Amino acid sequence: MADDLIAVEVAYATPERQLLIPISLAANSTVELAIEASGILREFPEIDLSQQKVGIFGVVCNLDKNLSAEDRVEIYRPLKQNPMDARRGRLQK
Repeated sequence: MADDLIAVEVAYATPERQLLIPISLAANSTVELAIEASGILREFPEIDLSQQKVGIFGVVCNLDKNLSAEDRVEIYRPLKQNPMDARRGRLQK
């Protein structure tokens, strides 16, 4: 039975706090299941999976993507400003 488990991590960060939660799940688990099982939604109630993007090691994916052993699931915060607009603003100063 233990052979059917994979180890993954779920990560989320705000400017004030970063959290990386290691968990073990069934081998056929999805990104969404990992997020729910990690308890990170209780730690950060502002997370809205219907609006925020998620990914594995910096690559955006869907909530129904199957995980592999040692994956790091990341929940991304929305950008406050378009990167191009921010760059233009810095150049104008």
